[in-house]
Amino acid sequence: MRYLLSRASRALLTRLAREKTLCVFDFDGTLSPIVDHPGRAGMRVRTRKLLARLAESYPCVIVSGRARADILSKVSGLKLARVIGNHGAETEASAPSSRRQAGRWKAALDRELGHFPGLWMEDKGVSLAVHYRQSPTKAEARRLVLAAARKLPDVRVFGGKEVMNLVALNAPHKGDAVAAERARLRCDWVLYVGDDENDEDAFALAGNVIPVRIGRKQRSHARYFLRDQAEIDELLELLVQLRKAVAPAILNSGRHQSSILRGR
Repeated sequence: MRYLLSRASRALLTRLAREKTLCVFDFDGTLSPIVDHPGRAGMRVRTRKLLARLAESYPCVIVSGRARADILSKVSGLKLARVIGNHGAETEASAPSSRRQAGRWKAALDRELGHFPGLWMEDKGVSLAVHYRQSPTKAEARRLVLAAARKLPDVRVFGGKEVMNLVALNAPHKGDAVAAERARLRCDWVLYVGDDENDEDAFALAGNVIPVRIGRKQRSHARYFLRDQAEIDELLELLVQLRKAVAPAILNSGRHQSSILRGR
């Protein structure tokens, strides 16, 4: 993995500023620091201001593991191209019927795991998160949750930061969501920034994709990294500055092409 904020990576970021680039971000651990309880998560004031400036220059999308309504409440007022929840499975067009399945999974897991200390479940409609951050025996909790979840039919199970996630087996994942947004917005390049296991599908997306992980990890599809979540501010600011610096060249290029077309 290469450090995205190094001098050697500046040419790549300048290229992104010159191109029609889609900027996609996870939320928790990426735009927002990781906290003890998901309800307390939120962007720093500076991060929010920088994201607002970035969204004026690039199409920006958030793809989060949170329910879409939850993430919308945390990014209200920002001019984003789209907000997608539930690990890529929930857009504004998601069928209402798909938003009730997590309740059925929760009832089944409650019967099997309700006695275990420190576990709590977050019903997000389209997905279920089983948190074990407060468990005194995290390894045992993770093992039991994984074993119980695998008994459920047609469920995809994957881990996160002290959480196990359950989504429908055929539900779109983050890679599917990013690919769909790239096509919808007709972008030539994608910058994707995430921090967790559920971002790997997006990291692995083919084409002109720059996959960036918060925190270096040996086994990851991400080819670039930021050292920690705090560096997201530096990346956002740099992207804004580079876009502003290359804007005259982009404008002049567009005028030149237009004059050629008129000459024909």
